[in-house]
Amino acid sequence: MPHLDHDRLVFLALGETEADAGENTHLDTCAHCRAEMETLQHVAGLGAGAQGLHDLPDPPEHVWQGIVAEIRAAESLPVLPGPRAERSTDERPSGEPPSDRSGAVLLAPRRGRWSRWAVTAATAVAAAAIGVVGTVAVLDATGSTPEPAPRRVVLASAPLKAYGETPPDANGEARVFDNGRLHLHVANLPDVPGYYEVWLINPRNMEMFSVGVLGDATDELLPLPPNVDLEAYSVVDVSAEAYDNNTAHSGKSLLRGTLTG
Repeated sequence: MPHLDHDRLVFLALGETEADAGENTHLDTCAHCRAEMETLQHVAGLGAGAQGLHDLPDPPEHVWQGIVAEIRAAESLPVLPGPRAERSTDERPSGEPPSDRSGAVLLAPRRGRWSRWAVTAATAVAAAAIGVVGTVAVLDATGSTPEPAPRRVVLASAPLKAYGETPPDANGEARVFDNGRLHLHVANLPDVPGYYEVWLINPRNMEMFSVGVLGDATDELLPLPPNVDLEAYSVVDVSAEAYDNNTAHSGKSLLRGTLTG
C-alpha cells in the first residue's frame, strides 16, 4: 500500500490544507503515515509556541563534555586492515566522493581517523541538536502540551478542472488564505517540456497576471499581490509554459477554476 507523500503530510500538519476523504481513510488504516502525521503536528505546535521565544538557556556543561569525548573517541579509532570496497556500481571519476540519488555527498571516510573538517562538521551538527533540545526544554518547562499550529482562514476557494485538451483525470484545488497566500493542490498534471505557471484571470476582459511558478510537488503556496481584487480576477489558471523568455501566457491552459468566497 503506497504511503501519502511526505510534502502532503507537512501541509496537512501545518493546517494549510485539509485531508480529502481518501487521505482520511488512509490515515485511519496506515499506522506509518498516522505516526508521521502526529510527529509533524507536534513539531508544528512547538514551532508555533516558539514564535515569541528569543533567548535560550545555555546547555549544561556535561553536554559539551560528552560531545568532546565522542569526537576524541572517533579520532582515536584504529585504521581497519585489508582493502575496503569504496566504489559503488556507478562509475565516478577518481577522487570524487560518492553521492546518493539526490546528489548529496555521502560522508564515508576512507580512514579510521576523522579528518579535521569531519570533526568540525560533527561539532556543528551537535551544536544544532543542542539548540533544538534547548528549545524543547524551554517550551516544556511549564509541563504543558504545545498548542497546535493555528489553522488559516480560507477567504475563497475553487475546484480546478481539466481545461481544453488536458487529460480529464487532471484536477486540483485553489484556496486563498487570510495571510495573502494562494494554496494550490494539483494532481495528475500531464508532463510538459517546460514548466507550470499559475495565473489569475479577469473573465470579463481576459486581463491576467502571473502569480508564480508551480513546482513538482502536489502542493504549493504562492504569495498574492497586496489588495488583489479577487472579485474581478476570479479565475485561477494553471498553464504549460516554455523556456522561451516570453512572459505572456502561452495559451496552453491545463487547469481552470473560479474562486468563490
